[in-house]
Amino acid sequence: MSLKDKDVLGKNLTEVFNIIKEETHTFTENRVMKTLREGVVDLSNHILVTGDGAERDEKMSAEQQTSRKILVVDDDRDFRWTMGNVLQAAGYRVIQAQDGKEAMSLLEKDIPDLVLLDHRMPGQNGLHVARDMKQRIPALPIVIITAYAEVASAVDFLKMGVYDYVAKPVDNNDLIFTIKRALEKQDLVQEVKHLEEERRQSVERLLKAAQDTVHAIALTVEIRDPYTAGHQRGVVQIACAIAKEMSLSEHQINGIRMAGIIHDIGKISVPAEILSKPGRITENEFGIIKAHPQIAYDILKGIDFPWPVAQIVLQHHERMDGSGYPQGILGEEILTESRILAVADIVEAMASHRPYRPALGIDKALEEISQNRGILYDPEAVDACLKLFHEKGYRFN
Repeated sequence: MSLKDKDVLGKNLTEVFNIIKEETHTFTENRVMKTLREGVVDLSNHILVTGDGAERDEKMSAEQQTSRKILVVDDDRDFRWTMGNVLQAAGYRVIQAQDGKEAMSLLEKDIPDLVLLDHRMPGQNGLHVARDMKQRIPALPIVIITAYAEVASAVDFLKMGVYDYVAKPVDNNDLIFTIKRALEKQDLVQEVKHLEEERRQSVERLLKAAQDTVHAIALTVEIRDPYTAGHQRGVVQIACAIAKEMSLSEHQINGIRMAGIIHDIGKISVPAEILSKPGRITENEFGIIKAHPQIAYDILKGIDFPWPVAQIVLQHHERMDGSGYPQGILGEEILTESRILAVADIVEAMASHRPYRPALGIDKALEEISQNRGILYDPEAVDACLKLFHEKGYRFN
């Protein structure tokens, strides 16, 4: 009897070699031997897959080994073989599973680039298998193969994140096109994730540089005037606590932190004998001190912070009624961050010791902001500060 290719295609290795043993009695190459020579035996699935007509070694070429890998899941062995041929001819590597259980087992040790999944299978159907796969590997592209009558069911797959579906009977060109689009989309998603990670790292580096700059500037003040340095640290603690109580964003809180650390950098222009002078200062001396927000702004405005640090520092002595300095702006014209900093600044200054007077205490400081709520100080910032100290037992160092 003359053997035909179809007698061995799709057979497992034991069946193939039994056919050879029964039908081959000489070393003359017959169609079975020719099929074996020109084909590739997929040992992982024990299925004989024909070649493309040219001699190929059982070991895939380096180019094939680096190609994209597709998992074909279908209980029909002939269909898996057909899909294997189509996909290999298109340059893909193919692994196979006959049901959902085997497919999930393969995912544990060999993650494919894409899954071609049949809808109707015994045991778990394609919907359940796809859901399990998506739970384990959310980014895994899945293409469903479904019969024409099941197109409505395919909508359920799309809702759960399956890339697309291909209707039976499968048009090979449509299938390859769909797979190509799915992989291109996956590549794009991965590229976006990579760019997002690069952006995140760039932002972190920028924040680190900004923090280093701020701390270097703060150190300059600290060396010259230890009182100002301690004051700035206390203001930062109170201002950030107020901002959190007001539910400001983390970005805004970080901006307040950076501005607070150096909000009095402008005092570097104030003579040390004025800053440390015991007793009351003169009107002229106070005029020199009042220039420090503008000087701070001039120092900071050229630094590219992720927050409006220079503007926050410039406005931290402005008041809600317009009686502040240096610009005399009022109400909503003042940045929210500056209004918070103003409350924290007065509370820390009054509660702490200064060269020109002893500490007045936290009660006096809270009385000051309470009496001038909405007049000098932002009412929302005042309420948050009072709540922190009166209801939440807040203390600052």
